[in-house]
Amino acid sequence: MNENGPIQTRLTRRFGIRHPVVCAPMAFVAGGALAAGVSRAGGLGVVAGGYAGALGAEADLDAELVTASAEKFGAGFITWALERSPQMLTRALKHSPFCIVLSFGDPRPFAREIRDSGAALICQVQFLSQIDLAVEAGAAAIVAQGGEAGGHGAARSTLPFIPEAADYLRKHSPETLLIAAGGIADGRGLAAALILGADGVLMGTRFWASAEALTPRSHTDKAIGSTGDATIRTKAFDALRGAPWPREYSFRILKNKLTAEWADRESEALRSFGALSTEYARARAQNDLDMVAIVCGEAIGLLRDRPSAASIVESMVTQAAELLRKSSSLNFT
Repeated sequence: MNENGPIQTRLTRRFGIRHPVVCAPMAFVAGGALAAGVSRAGGLGVVAGGYAGALGAEADLDAELVTASAEKFGAGFITWALERSPQMLTRALKHSPFCIVLSFGDPRPFAREIRDSGAALICQVQFLSQIDLAVEAGAAAIVAQGGEAGGHGAARSTLPFIPEAADYLRKHSPETLLIAAGGIADGRGLAAALILGADGVLMGTRFWASAEALTPRSHTDKAIGSTGDATIRTKAFDALRGAPWPREYSFRILKNKLTAEWADRESEALRSFGALSTEYARARAQNDLDMVAIVCGEAIGLLRDRPSAASIVESMVTQAAELLRKSSSLNFT
């Protein structure tokens, strides 16, 4: 890092971006405008392919990819859903994305098609044990996602997970890049991730509340001003609405009346799979926030506004660079 210049890491050099900041491919949130905004600001924007059409109601992927293609961009998918609709990957690759991000499933069945297209493969993992599959698939980068993240994830905490993953990759696959995710929303999080051994960060909640995001305004209005205490991670929500998520993953959302009733009744909810699917669909159509998930992470407590993606990237990198500069001159003796 130059004293007054951008933060240069292995990620920025290999991916040809100015800043080590990647936008998470958040389903129903990360469309073409957000991806283009992040990339235009010097990061890497990723359009959400999400459930690959498995649960419906998603934005038109082709249209969003066309919008994103004004800049370097990627596309991301929920892997277990992509297994049901593999043609969605083929469609996405026709738009020549720089990378494909896969999470929540075995990436190996898709690796050859991605590699043959010329796109880089990025694999998000929630457990250290998943790294080997990603490396075997030829991942250019691993995203280690801590449980502080919004949406789906697991129980590993970002602070110990990142250095453990860094040590593992250094020993087993030193050329593979490491990207940190979970609870990162400003320059402090970026600086900390780099110090912990990451090459960059993948950020969700902060971009979830950006001007270009597809997030309903009512959702950000309700969430902004809350603290991280107002979020909860539970498996009950997916079970009740009939979303067939693998059992090892839970869902972090803002607390509401539905979580108050069901969050600590996961076993019962799993036995009643889909019991509220009709009611949930109706609530979603009516935007009933007592029942509908407002998907955000613990970092919601750091948010106060809904600015442009460019201003988020710029302020984050400026703050991180200053913190890293100061830390290099500290003397603890």
